[in-house]
Formats: sequence, C-alpha cells, structure tokens
Amino acid sequence: MTTDFLSHLNPSQRLAVEHYCGPMLVVAGAGSGKTRALTFRIANLIRQHQIDPEHILAVTFTNKAAREMRERIEHIFIQELALSKYGQRVELLGEYEQKSLRSQVYKKTTKKLWIGTFHSLFARLLRFDINKYQDERGRTWKRNFSIFDESDVQSLVKNIVTKQMNLDDKKFDPRKLRYTISNAKNQGITPDDFLKHEPGYRGRVIAEVYNEYQARLAANNALDFDDLIFVPVRLFQQNESILGYWHNQFHHILVDEYQDTNRIQYDLIRLLATNGETKKSEWSWQGRSLFVVGDADQSIYSFRLADFTILLDFQKDFGDGLPDEDTRTMIKLEENYRSRENILQAANQLIANNSQRIDKILKPTRGIGEQIYLYKADDEQLEARFIINQLQKLTKDNPEVNWGSFAILYRTNAQSRPFEDLLIHNNIPYNIVGGLKFYDRKEIKDAIAYLRVIANPEDTVSLLRVINTPRRGIGKTSITSLMDAAQQLGVPLWEIISDETSVNTIGGRAAKSIQKFVGMIENVKEQLETLTAAEILSQILDESNYVRELQKQGTDEADNRIENIYELYNAVQQFQEDNEETSLEAFLASASLASDLDNLDEAQQKVSLMTLHSAKGLEFPIVFLVGVEQGLLPHNRTLNDPLELEEERRLCYVGITRAQEQLFLTYTRQRRLWGSREPAVASQFLKELPEDLISSNVATAASYYRQSIRDKEKAIISASNTTDNNSNWSVGDRVLHHQFGAGEITHILGSGKKATLAVKFPSLGATKIIPKAAAMEKID
Repeated sequence: MTTDFLSHLNPSQRLAVEHYCGPMLVVAGAGSGKTRALTFRIANLIRQHQIDPEHILAVTFTNKAAREMRERIEHIFIQELALSKYGQRVELLGEYEQKSLRSQVYKKTTKKLWIGTFHSLFARLLRFDINKYQDERGRTWKRNFSIFDESDVQSLVKNIVTKQMNLDDKKFDPRKLRYTISNAKNQGITPDDFLKHEPGYRGRVIAEVYNEYQARLAANNALDFDDLIFVPVRLFQQNESILGYWHNQFHHILVDEYQDTNRIQYDLIRLLATNGETKKSEWSWQGRSLFVVGDADQSIYSFRLADFTILLDFQKDFGDGLPDEDTRTMIKLEENYRSRENILQAANQLIANNSQRIDKILKPTRGIGEQIYLYKADDEQLEARFIINQLQKLTKDNPEVNWGSFAILYRTNAQSRPFEDLLIHNNIPYNIVGGLKFYDRKEIKDAIAYLRVIANPEDTVSLLRVINTPRRGIGKTSITSLMDAAQQLGVPLWEIISDETSVNTIGGRAAKSIQKFVGMIENVKEQLETLTAAEILSQILDESNYVRELQKQGTDEADNRIENIYELYNAVQQFQEDNEETSLEAFLASASLASDLDNLDEAQQKVSLMTLHSAKGLEFPIVFLVGVEQGLLPHNRTLNDPLELEEERRLCYVGITRAQEQLFLTYTRQRRLWGSREPAVASQFLKELPEDLISSNVATAASYYRQSIRDKEKAIISASNTTDNNSNWSVGDRVLHHQFGAGEITHILGSGKKATLAVKFPSLGATKIIPKAAAMEKID
C-alpha cells in the first residue's frame, strides 16, 4: 500500500479505515466525513487485505448514497490504475483511455461489490433464493416476483376490507390496517403471531385481513416493501443452509446510518454476521468484520420503527463493552467539515440537552461565519415574505450564491404553502422534495404496469390496470367473468386470458380484443432475453397505442403525460448507462425502490423546500429553518413524552446541521391552524441555543441588540444629519430606528424623497415613518 493512499484522512478516520477484523462502531457526527471513511475502508479491504469485492456487503440509507459510494470507490481504483499504467492522473488522459480504465475497474472491482439499501440488496438476494421460501401457510413465490408500491398495497387492503370481508371501513380503516400490517412485518410478526398477541375480536379481524393480504400477494407472485426484509429473515431462520451460504458470501459487512435501523433489519444483519449463532462467546471474527456507522443524535425516524437504541447497544451486543476512553470497538468522528463554527456551537449546545446519546462534540474545521439570525414574524405570510426578501438580497449581494444555495426546512408539509405562493409570485424557481413522486404519476404507473405484466404475468394487479388501458373494448363485465373463473379455479387471471378456449367461452364480445392484448404481451415476452428494458418499453408503448391515444386528446394535461412518458424512457436509458445489467427485471427492481431523494439534483439552481425528515443527509450553503414554535417544533403530540421530545430536539439538530454557511431561524406571533388564527409561542429549543451566537429582530431575544443598540443610535443620528437618508427601501427590509429599535417595512407609500414607510416594530406595532426625517438605517 502506498503511503499516500490514506494520508489525507484525519487520525480518527484513518483508524476506522484501517480496522480489519471484528466488530466496530463508528460514531460519526454530522459533516464528519463518514462517507469518505466508508469508501476508503472498502478500498483498503480490497487493496491492503486482498479481499475479493464480492465478499463485501455495504448497506446505505438511500440509493443515491449507494451510487455516490460506488462512484468514489471506482474513482480511487481508476486513479491508481491511471498512475501505474500511464504515469499520470486520469483527468489528463484521453476519452478512450479513461473509458478503458473505467471498464477494467468495473469488471474487476465495482461490479462485484454488494452496495445498496437494505431493500435493494435483499431484493437482489431474493432473486436467487425466494423459491426456497415458504410462509407459515405454505405459500410460495417465484424468482420473477413483482414489488408492489404503496398505492398498490393500499388498494389491495381496501379491497379486502370493504369488498371481500365487508367490514365497516370506519371501524377498520384500510389505511390504518395497512400501517398495522407494515409495523407487524417490521417487527418480524406473522399473521399467526399477531393473533397470539391480539386474541380479542379486533385482533382476530386484523389477523384475518393480514393473512388474506399475504394470500393476495402470493397469488400475484408479489412482495411489498416490508417483505424485502421480512422474507429474508424468515428464510434464514427456516433454512440453515441458505443462511450458511450467504454468511460465507459476506465476510465484511458495513452498515451506514445504523441509528435508523429497525429491529428486523438488526435481526437480518445479526444473522448474516454470526451465522445465527446466539452465543457471543462462540462467534469467530477471523477474516470477518461488522462495521457500523451512525449517530444517535440524528435518529429521527421512529415513526418508521427505527430504533436508535440498537446503536446505543452495539457495544453490549457486539463490542467489548468498555468505557469510551478504553474501548477498542468504538471510534468517534467529531471533526466537522461542513458548517461554520457558530452553527456547530449552536447544534452542540442544543443536543447536549438530550440524555439518550453517546457523548460527542462537533469540532469546527472552518471559520466562525455569520451569526445565526432569529426572526419573529407577525404571521406565516410575513414569515414567508421575510425569507423571500432574504433570498433576493443574498443572491443580489453575493455573486457566488444562486437559487440552489437555499433550503427552506419545516416540520410539516402543510407549512410550505405561503412560501410556494411567494416564490411563484416572484418568479423564483423551486423544488419541493417529498411531493408527488415521479413513479406515482398515473401514466408512469400505467407504463410500469405493462412492464410488470411482461416480466411477471401472474401479477394480476398490474394486469387489471392495463388490460383495458387505453380502451380496447374489454369491459368490466367481461373482466369480472374472467376474474370469477380464475378465482374458482385458483389460478392467476393470466392463465385464463391466455387460454383461447376459456376466452372464447367466457370473454363474450371482448374475446377478440383480449386475444389481441395477450398476443401483444406474448410477443414482447418472447424477446425478453434479447431486448433491453428501453427497447421493451418503446415497443410496448407503441403496440399498445398508449402514447397515440394521449396525442389524440390534444390537451395540456395529455401533453404533460406524454412528456412524463418520454422522461420514463430517459430514466430507463440512464439506468442502462449506469448499470451493466440492462434487463427489464433489473430496471423494475430499481424503479420499485426509487425515492424522490434519490433523484434530487443538488446542482440544480432551484430553492429546495422540504420537511426536516426529508433533509436528512443533505446540506445547503444557506438554510432557513421555519416555524420553530411550540406545537410545531417540537410537535404538539410530543410535548408530554420526554423520549419523543428528545427526538424532536434531534430533528431540530438535524435541521441546524444542514447549514454550511448561514442559518436563519424563524417563528411567528400567530399562525393560521385549522382555518383560524391561533397565537404562537417560540419553541423551547430556541431558549437552549447560545444567545451570544444569535442576532435577532426581537430586542429581548438575544444579547446582540442589548449590547449594540445604544452604540448604533449615535451613529445613526449623526449619519442622518450628514447623509441623504432616502435609500432604496423595499417591503420586508429590516431597519433600526434610534427610538423604536428594530422593525420591518410592511408598506411603502409614495416614492423618492416624498416616500413614507409603514414600519412594524415589535413593541409598537405599525408606525408611519418619513425616512428623510428619521434617524433610521437598514440592517441585515
């Protein structure tokens, strides 16, 4: 190993990277370079210890993080190969040489690595072995299973509750039942287990719904999102040889964002790492490691059943259990490379109020930076106006700042509306993260359903979606008759419609249309082995007349749908460029597991709006954390629960540590909730921040004004006697008046030297000011 390979890592990072065998917990603070540590650890295992890449399993929190890690590893090896082969850095080589090096590294290294999210990795694993799995009722699945998205499974549960079981959907809300089933799977609970835990009437009904739901999934040869973890765990528990095979496959297991794992994910990792051996004294770490990275202070997903105590218990479960200063199985990454010192000091002081954490302090590596600015607005409209004014001012005054430099973070999605209204009004481009996902759009779901039927004809849910889309004369009566026959015979709908005799007997006037539809699907299916996913998509959209029917409509909505279809084609092509595996099955697996965060382009020049939960893992030069009020942050439902309140504090901590250069915090005096205006109170978290790092428009909120207002008063009076005080005022400008203190301009009456300003002061309300006669100046 060359001495330069790890020389740019700090001592703690290097210690983590050079760890070889055994368990290791890396407590990685926000912005501490954990991705770098994970990346170089994988590279070091391959370079220094000659570990075959196929024996490395690395679990990331998002698909985007997996792509980034894979690209970084690839770059390390390409750079090394370029230097050894050509004696110069890869950037200086020609396009052909670069492509050749990339191909060599891909085939030798990155192709073999198992890097991805829990769900993507174990969906891949199940493609090998799901045919060896049986659930407790003897149901089985095939390797070409579909992965149903959330809307698919919601519809499935609703159909079971309201049509099949004729339950009162007010007493047994399908959405709540779906959530209950999901929670059960994430705790490793089967329908039979559920009945044992909940033997009463309601428990029996839910267990029956859960059981029927599983039966429907099996009938469609489909899994839901939760099954991608639940099924591998059950498979490993029931089949020692399968577990042994995968235990021998993965010698080195790395898990990022370990604080966000839930109990069944923990079970999965423990099974793989220990081969199911329950006695810690019997574990052998020779040639093996379990390397987890996380930060209890950033655990914010308890509503998904994430359990940060899994991280807190790592030392007891796997490590040596010694105190922090003596342990050899824990390393802390505390140097922060993201945020300015003021921001880090505020974050450290805030999170120190939590009791359930591993003690650590974010240490700055950058300068002090701007003070954090705290702004109190009268209501959510003026809160939004202040922020839009700041966006405009900051982009105007700083050439290096563009719209993509900003993020507006809030606790709930409902808070976005005032910001959206003003951004649109001011022609400021923005992007909402967490809105309607691309793959949730109707036309995209239609196209994906066609592809699913081609890949897995037993997927009756997808088949029913497209059999008459676009309309081809196959009515509900014919479909119902065909479905009834399939259910009576206990076979998938496809077996009925692909049988010419059955269709002619049952299909009625729709028989010919059904046969034509089947012929179209069969024609494409026969070419599965020879066509890429992009070619299959193009062919099926053409033969089904889907796009032509939209073109006939000639509406703006139809045009938008066509554009989205073309974007889907672009997505398939991009997938093929990024992956050597170009099959339809591979693309469908990728699409099923895609999230809106995976496709967030941080380089785009648009203001980002998102909830604090969506902001995890992202960073922005300038962050506005809005609505920092009791009842919002912390949320109302957490105020009486100390543990939930600590999670809200972690959520606030995550928001603060997203900011690189500048942080703004806002709250309001009143806010419209449920149709009426309600008084608002500043969040208790604001009181936990260091006053000396905060400036504010609230005279009593920070020491900034108490210390400086008298000094500024004389300077302003003096300046008003010698200069023209008719600046270019704008609504939303912050001003400092020698008598009334800090205020905000709400209206401008007249213009030029005759202008009169309406200024709202916290202690005085709205007051008319003639700027020419007033001792007043603008403040940032």
